[in-house]
Amino acid sequence: MISIVIPLYNKERTIGRAVTSVLAQTYHDYTIIIVDDGSTDNSASIVNQLNDAPIRLFSQSNQGVSAARNRGIAESTSEWIAFLDADDEWHPNLLEEYTRLATLYPQCNVVASAYGYRDATGKYKSLTLNRLPFEGTNGILSNYFDVAAHSNPPICSSSIMVRKQSLLAIGGFPTGIRQGEDLLTWAKLAIHNQIAYTTQCLSTFYPERVSYYGQPSRIPESNDPVGYELETLLNNHPNISGLRSYVGHWHKMRASIFLRLPGYRSHATNEITQAMRYLSDHRKLHLYKSLLLLPYKIRMKLFETIG
Repeated sequence: MISIVIPLYNKERTIGRAVTSVLAQTYHDYTIIIVDDGSTDNSASIVNQLNDAPIRLFSQSNQGVSAARNRGIAESTSEWIAFLDADDEWHPNLLEEYTRLATLYPQCNVVASAYGYRDATGKYKSLTLNRLPFEGTNGILSNYFDVAAHSNPPICSSSIMVRKQSLLAIGGFPTGIRQGEDLLTWAKLAIHNQIAYTTQCLSTFYPERVSYYGQPSRIPESNDPVGYELETLLNNHPNISGLRSYVGHWHKMRASIFLRLPGYRSHATNEITQAMRYLSDHRKLHLYKSLLLLPYKIRMKLFETIG
């Protein structure tokens, strides 16, 4: 039995698609746990209309996606927990492939797969993965941080299955964090567990924005709790391959976001400085510094060229 945890908040347009993708699975020994995190639209009503589906729906006041996932973990009675966001979808063979990998690599407490992106225009893009430690379709992702620092994120919140005991051992998902809570969770899991991985794209992630290069829809947290926790992990585990670069790329990503926001020049400068502490290649960061000298509108036009 696998428990599938879906956090739900105001996703009336997509929750049906997400649940339908679970019901279409070729593997059927599962239960769906949906945690409605204080939705104000018709999300919960849509779930309630799925009368014949193996769904347990729980409702709580709005506490954030981490609290919703943690509630789902607490309500689960299965050894394995798979996660699916309410605006994403699975390919039909995802659970079948995950159970196969769990049997093939019994030493692994985490099972994950590649995934694809489909933007608001309908354009689909597969994941880019570099420095994989194995040949062929699947293996053990023994250098998670190396891959993550030189690729697209190899894991997203709709492409992972974890033993419940391993989630409890790291304290579940961190609450009180608005952005990056999932990346921090995968980092903690990767430090303490082996990851069975397949390069098959078994889920589809739907980004909130049409273009990566446009103005971000959300402002990063100024106190950067994720960066603090990642730096703590690095201090405690300095010999883990790729972890230092991973921390640097976190700050580089924050620099990129602040760069594309008007009025956040000092924040971007600080993140560039932080990234330079951890990354050996500073070429793009120097380009970011040059962009900061330009007026905002010109900076935005040039950003797509630099990336």
